[in-house]
Amino acid sequence: MNIPMKWFYRLGFLLLLFVVIYVFFILKPLWMPVLQIIVTVLIPFLIAAFVSYLLHPVVELLHQKGMKRGIAIVIIYFLFFGGIGFALYKGVPIMIQQVKDLSENAPVFTKQYRVLLDELDHHTSDWPAAFKEKIDKGIVFAENRMDALFSRVTGYLTGFMDFIFLIAIIPFIAFYMLKDFEDIKRGAWYITPNKWRKTGISFLQDVEHSLGSYIRGQLIVCVAIGFISTILFWLIHLKYPLILGFIIGVTNVIPYFGPVIGAIPAIIIAAALSGKMVLYVVLIVFGLQFLEGNILSPLIVGKSLHMHPLMIMLALLIGGEIGGVVGLIIAVPILAIMKVAIMHARTHYLIARKEKLQKNPINEP
Repeated sequence: MNIPMKWFYRLGFLLLLFVVIYVFFILKPLWMPVLQIIVTVLIPFLIAAFVSYLLHPVVELLHQKGMKRGIAIVIIYFLFFGGIGFALYKGVPIMIQQVKDLSENAPVFTKQYRVLLDELDHHTSDWPAAFKEKIDKGIVFAENRMDALFSRVTGYLTGFMDFIFLIAIIPFIAFYMLKDFEDIKRGAWYITPNKWRKTGISFLQDVEHSLGSYIRGQLIVCVAIGFISTILFWLIHLKYPLILGFIIGVTNVIPYFGPVIGAIPAIIIAAALSGKMVLYVVLIVFGLQFLEGNILSPLIVGKSLHMHPLMIMLALLIGGEIGGVVGLIIAVPILAIMKVAIMHARTHYLIARKEKLQKNPINEP
C-alpha cells in the first residue's frame, strides 16, 4: 500500500511542477523585462570577475616573488587594461570604418555572388531535371543566406561597439575585485554552510586545476591568432582585415569547428575579389592552424582538459544546437565543470554508501 501511495505523490509532484513551469512561461511578458535589467546590470560584474580571475594568478606570482601586493595589482592592472585601452583607441575607429564600408558594399558583394550563381545555373542547365532542381534550390538558399550573412555580421559588430561603451565601468570593478580578492574569498567562506565548505573548496580547486590553465592559455592563443591573421590579411590587401582577423580570433576558441567557422567570412570576402585571393586566404588559414596545433596550443595550453575528443565534439554539437555560436564557445568549459561535478558526486555517493554499510552491515546484501 505504501509503494503505490509513494508513486502517487511523485506523480502529483511532477504534474504540479509542469503546471508551475507552464504558468511561468505564460507570465514571460511580465518577468522578462525585469530579467533583462538584472542581466544588463550583472554583465559588467561578471566580466570584471572573469578578468580578476585571469589576472589574480599573475598578481599572486609577483607577490610571492617579493613584490608588495598593491604594487603588483597596479602594475598588472595598468598593463592589462592599458594594453586593451590602447588597442581599442587604435582599433575601434578602424573597425567602425570597416563595418561602415562593409555595410555600404554589401549589395555589391551580393550582386557579384548572384553573377557567380547565374553562371553556375547556366553551366548546369543540361543536367537531369531532378538534379537541376536540387541545384536551383541550393542556389536560392545560398543567395538568401548570403544576404542575411552581411546584415548579421554588420549587426553583430555594431552591437559589439555599443557593448564596449556600455561596459566602460569594468576596469574599475575589476580593480576593486583584485584589491579585495582575499576579503571576497573570506566573505564567501563565511556565508557558505559549514557542511559544504570542505566539499566546496575541493570542488573549486578541481575545477581550477582542470579548467583554469585551459581558459587562460586559450585566450592567449586566440589573441595571437587574431593578431597574426589581421597582419597577414593586411599584407595580402584583403578588404576588412581587422574585422576578419577579429572573427578568426574569437571563433578560434571553439575546438575543431572554430577554424572553419572563422575562415568562412574571409573566404566569402576573398571570393568576391578574385580566385587568387581565395587561395591566399586558404593558405593563411591552414598556416595559422598548423601554427596553433603544433606550436602555440601545445606550448601555451597543453592537454589540461584530459577529455576525449569525441566528448568535446558531442559537447560542441549540443552547445551549438542550444546556444548557437555562444553555445559553441561555452560548451567545453561547461563540459569540464560537469566532469568535475560528476566525479565529486560519485565520490560523495561512495563515501555515503560506505558509511551506511558501516552503520547497518546486516541489512545490506
